[in-house]
Amino acid sequence: MNQSERRIRLINFLLEEMNQSTDELPDDEGTQKKLLRGLMNIRPPKKISDEFLKIQDEYLQTELRSKGITKFSDLKPIREKIFLWQGDITLLECDAIVNAANSGMTGCYVPNHRCIDNAIHTFAGVQLRNFCAEIMERQGYEEPTGTAKITPAFNLPCKFVIHTVGPIVGAEVTERDEKFLISCYRSCLELAAENNLKNIAFCCISTGEFHFPNFRAAELAIQTVSEFQRENNIEVIFNVFKDEDLKIYRSLLK
Repeated sequence: MNQSERRIRLINFLLEEMNQSTDELPDDEGTQKKLLRGLMNIRPPKKISDEFLKIQDEYLQTELRSKGITKFSDLKPIREKIFLWQGDITLLECDAIVNAANSGMTGCYVPNHRCIDNAIHTFAGVQLRNFCAEIMERQGYEEPTGTAKITPAFNLPCKFVIHTVGPIVGAEVTERDEKFLISCYRSCLELAAENNLKNIAFCCISTGEFHFPNFRAAELAIQTVSEFQRENNIEVIFNVFKDEDLKIYRSLLK
C-alpha cells in the first residue's frame, strides 16, 4: 500500500466513524493531507481499531522519513549543555520534546490549527490523545498552570513528550504570570530528571496563542534552565520556529 492509498483509507475510516459520506474525496494530495489532519484533530479520544493504527503508523512513519529527521547528536552547543535550534520540533530526535498544552491536556481540536499542540498530536497519532485522556480521567480535574505530564511520543522521533500548561497573559505580564512560566520550565526539567533523560527540547512556552512577550519569556527560560543545570546533568535544546525568537535567544545566550 502506498502513501496515497493509506491516506484515503484513513480518511474513509474517520468519515465512516462520523457517519459522513465517503463518496467524493478531493483528488489532490495537499487537500487530502489537510482533510486527514483536520479529521484527526476533531476526533475525540476513544477506542480505535488495530487496522487503523497499523495503517496510520505506517503513514506517519513514511511521512516522517520523507521530511527528514534532525538528530540531537548532530546539534552544536551554543553554550555548555545548551543548544539553540531552529526547526520543526516534531522532526527532532532526542529524549523528550516539550508541548505547550492547554489545561485539557488532550491536544488542540481546531482543524489544521498551526499551534504546536496541534502539530504534536497530529504527527504522534491518535494514540497520544487517547493516552492523555486516560491520564486526565484518572486525575479527575484539569491540569493546573505551571505543571507538567510525561507521555510516550508514539510516532514522533523523540522518546517522550512532556506536556506543560503555560500562563495566558492578559493586557500585561504580571509577577504571577512569570512565576507560572518559571514553574513550567522547572516542572518539565524535574520530570526529565526523574525519568533519567539526558536531553530535553523546549518550545517557546506561552509565547504564541498565550501572548507571553517573547523576550521576557526567553530570559526566564534561560535563567530557569541555567539554575537547574547547576545541580543536574541534563542538556537542553531551545527550539525556536520564528526568526524573531532565534534572534532573541542568540542575543541572550551569547
